[in-house]
Amino acid sequence: MRVHYTALGLIFCVLLLLAPANGFEAEEERQFEVDNPTATLNILSTADLNIFAPLVEAYQQKYPGVEVRYITASSSELMKALYEENAQFDIAISSAMDLQTKLVNDGYARRHDSAETGTLPDWAKWRDRLFAFTQEPAVLVYSKAAFEGLPQPTNRDELIALLRENPDRFAGRVGTYDIRESGAGYLFATQDSRQSESLWRMAEVMGRLDAQLYCCSSHMIRDVTDGKLALAYNVLGSYAAAHLDDNPDLDVLQFNDFTTVMLRTVLIPNTARDPDLAGQFVDFLVSEENRERIEDLTGLPSIDPGVLQREAAFRPIRLGPGLLVYLDQLKRRTFIRAWLNAMVQP
Repeated sequence: MRVHYTALGLIFCVLLLLAPANGFEAEEERQFEVDNPTATLNILSTADLNIFAPLVEAYQQKYPGVEVRYITASSSELMKALYEENAQFDIAISSAMDLQTKLVNDGYARRHDSAETGTLPDWAKWRDRLFAFTQEPAVLVYSKAAFEGLPQPTNRDELIALLRENPDRFAGRVGTYDIRESGAGYLFATQDSRQSESLWRMAEVMGRLDAQLYCCSSHMIRDVTDGKLALAYNVLGSYAAAHLDDNPDLDVLQFNDFTTVMLRTVLIPNTARDPDLAGQFVDFLVSEENRERIEDLTGLPSIDPGVLQREAAFRPIRLGPGLLVYLDQLKRRTFIRAWLNAMVQP
């Protein structure tokens, strides 16, 4: 027996030495095949495959010779792939604006200047390397049944009061991002802290209710739909809207004190194998003629400066170096420590 296990151990060691180092962790992958392919576009994205697939197919209708390899990953894993591993992708799409900004700032993105990118408002692009193609509010997603008999909160102070006054109803049934793992969640939390001190009171009351922490919006929405959660805080409204028709108990609330608006962005990594093809895809995403189509196909709200003028509570996150402040390692550690002290309570 001892000889047998020793042999297995030697085999295991050999296999371990031959195995490649662990790379970034992908969530889903799909190859969008075409007849008689002439090129392949490699996309790394945080956008859920089921939401983004119709847009890829629309792109292929316009450019029928292009196969698309679409891989989804969390915003943190996308950053790891490009920043640490120099993985070869033609396109990087993410909801974590701060991490995308860092990639540009630190020289990991190619310049792309075209007639289509020129149609974007100044606040929706940065250094001709980072381009927004959606503007998505962060919202409260909740179960109508869970709130039955309770007043609907219209702002964060009212939600905090409601949670404090009804611990039996909400204990273990409140969801939000784990900002240690979610780049988008960290971005939303830091932006909340800039707008109001309510972030820390919210985190404290959620912590007392044993809040459930998540990697991403889609998982939170699923658990609200299944009845595991009563509500989910700072969920991407575009993802929630896609579930409303099929789930009559589900509803969405935009707070009237302020509603953070995230810009989903695209860039061309320096490692792109086909930067010209990548530029073609960027132009497809940002062109004025496609903006309404993007929203129809995906449910993701496209760039529309008029919305920001009509919605007084909307607070768009601005592209630029200001997004790098909370990526400083000391500031990040300090912020997460304070958040943990409030959110994760014994």
